[in-house]
Amino acid sequence: MKKITEKMTTFEHEMQDPAFEKAYDKELKEFALSELMLALMEDDPISVRKLAELAGLSPTAIQDLRSGKTKDVKFKNFVSIIEACGYGIELVKGKKRIAIHSSMSNKIDFSVL
Repeated sequence: MKKITEKMTTFEHEMQDPAFEKAYDKELKEFALSELMLALMEDDPISVRKLAELAGLSPTAIQDLRSGKTKDVKFKNFVSIIEACGYGIELVKGKKRIAIHSSMSNKIDFSVL
């Protein structure tokens, strides 16, 4: 926390309120997911309809994610979208690596690398 003698910005002042900070963090996460979706789709200009088909989701679900309208994304849907865009997810801790991918049965599988 800044000393009283230092001037705080409006943002810094608002972040002193725990309720504001919690709401800000939640909105930031939702915004970040929407921005990530846009960035993934920008790298490979794929239509919403085609991405939905590849990910096994409805076009409305993809559009709602892109726009930030969907607030809670299932992890399996997120993995399916990532893979449909040609990416993968890997957890790394020290030298241990675990790849996460969706399977044909619409389940999440793990591979220790």
